[in-house]
Amino acid sequence: MSMLSTFALAAGLVGFVASALHAQTAKPQAAAPDVTPGSITCEECPYPYPSSYLPLTLYGQDVRMAFMDVAPQGTANGHTVMIFHGHNFAGFYFGTIIDALRKVGFRVVVVDQIGYGRSSKPIIPYNLNDMARNSHAILQSLKIERAMIIGHSMGGMVAARFASLYPKVAERVLIYNPIGLSDTRHGRAPGSVDAAYKTALGATYQSVKAGLMRYVAHDPSAWNDEFEKYARIRYAWTLGADWPRLAMVQSLTGSVIQSDPVVYDWAHIQAPTLAFGGAEDILPGTVTLFQDRMKVLADTVPNKNGRLHLIPGLGHVPHLEDPAKTIPPMVAFLREGLN
Repeated sequence: MSMLSTFALAAGLVGFVASALHAQTAKPQAAAPDVTPGSITCEECPYPYPSSYLPLTLYGQDVRMAFMDVAPQGTANGHTVMIFHGHNFAGFYFGTIIDALRKVGFRVVVVDQIGYGRSSKPIIPYNLNDMARNSHAILQSLKIERAMIIGHSMGGMVAARFASLYPKVAERVLIYNPIGLSDTRHGRAPGSVDAAYKTALGATYQSVKAGLMRYVAHDPSAWNDEFEKYARIRYAWTLGADWPRLAMVQSLTGSVIQSDPVVYDWAHIQAPTLAFGGAEDILPGTVTLFQDRMKVLADTVPNKNGRLHLIPGLGHVPHLEDPAKTIPPMVAFLREGLN
C-alpha cells in the first residue's frame, strides 16, 4: 500500500468514526450492577507494576505507548524478556509470569500495544508490522539490544512477526497459545469492520463473559476469580462515555487477526523457539486442529530450532488456570538461553 493510500485509509477511518461516535447513544444493559464505568485507557485496571510511556507519532497522530519495565529481583542474569499480550487483554494479566521471571534474574518489559490497555486509542489502520516496530522502539528507548520474547494469543502472532523482522534482537521466542495458526483468508469473505463495530456497541456483561468463556470451553469449571476479574474490566469499558471509540479500535485491531497471517513468518525465525501452551485450546475450531498446527509451527522453524510443549488439561490462558503447571516450563525454556 502506498503512503498516500495509507493516509487516505486513515483519514477515511477518522471520518467514519467521527460520525459514528455522535450517532451512537445506546448503552449496554447493566447486567452486573456492581461494575462501574471504566476508562478506555485502563487507569483503574489492576496492573502489577507501574507503567511508563513512550511517545510515538503514527499516521500523523501523536500517541503514547505504555509498558512496564520491571527490574530483576536479586542478582540480575543480564537478560531481558519482552512480553506481548493477547487481543482481549493488555499487559495487566501477566503478574505471575513477571514475578517468576524476575525471581531468576530477568529484567521484564511488558508492552501495551497501541490500541490496548494504557496506550493511546487512535483510529488508524492497525497491523502487526507496526506492533512489532513499536515494541522494538521501546527496547531502543531502554537501550536494550537483545531480548527473549513471549507472545500470548494475538501476542503470539506479534512475537512471530517481531522475531522475523528483528532476528538479531530476538534471542529466544516462546509462542504461547497463539491464534493465527492458519491462513484463513481464502475461500471466505473478510469480515466487515463496520459490522463488527455495530456488534461491539451492543456489548452486555453476558456477551463479554461469553467471549472469555471460550478460553475454558474444555472445562467451564476452570473459570475462576482471575477470569472473572478481566471480564469485569472489559465490561466496565462498555459503560464509559468513550466506549464508542474503543469499540471501533477493537473492531480495527480484530480485523488484523484474519488479514495479516504470520504462518509464513515461522520459516524466518532464527532464534530457538518453543510452541507452548494448554493442549485443550479450541480457538482454531477444534482441539485437534490446534495441536496439529502447533506441531506445524514447531516443525517449520528452521535448523531444528523449533520445539513443542503442550500441557494436557489446560486451555487458551493456562497461567490463569494453573500457574503451577504453566510457568515453570516457560521459565526453564528461557533459562536455557543463559548458558
